[in-house]
Amino acid sequence: MFNFQNIYLFFIASLLLNLTPGNDMLYVASRSVSQGIKAGVASAAGIFIGCFVHIIAAVLGLSLIISKSAYIFQLIKFAGAGYLIYLGVKALLSKPIVNNSIEKSIKANYWKLFKQGIITNALNPKVAVFFLSFLPQFIDPASPFFKFQLFTLGIWFDLQGTAVLIIVACLLGKTKDFFKKNPKVWMIQEKITGIILIGLGIKIALASKK
Repeated sequence: MFNFQNIYLFFIASLLLNLTPGNDMLYVASRSVSQGIKAGVASAAGIFIGCFVHIIAAVLGLSLIISKSAYIFQLIKFAGAGYLIYLGVKALLSKPIVNNSIEKSIKANYWKLFKQGIITNALNPKVAVFFLSFLPQFIDPASPFFKFQLFTLGIWFDLQGTAVLIIVACLLGKTKDFFKKNPKVWMIQEKITGIILIGLGIKIALASKK
């Protein structure tokens, strides 16, 4: 069903790609530093689901439509970019948080961060185009198991990428206590997070299909 050589090359290529800093890693890193490990993990879990949406789209052929239709690509791209910019502006305009309410605020937002992770990834059309162009290189298009192979490799890539993001969240999330004990630094970090999110939004808005 699978060619061993192709699988071997896929494992290497996918690992290198997942270790390369990109939009998802920057997003999880900013959330982890500003809100802690659990916030980073929640964001990573959301990104996993968002990526899963693209896998299903690729299997069903929707990614092909997105890659061929400039209008659909632009529509989804600007929706995702606008959402990230909205989150960034919201972070920039956030007011100082009282120390004893920080922990309560973070716990109440895990579900929200999870949903934000889903939206930021699902509304990134470049992910859809990536799956459409990357995964088929390691699959025999003439195989009767083509869709199954596409789905399997997509899930592996998604799981591997999520594992990397969780590691990033665990490493950077440990710095949250430092920011919690230093309110002024915390606020500076919030502004930095806002700038990163706005930057990611602009990057997506300026992205092309190629």
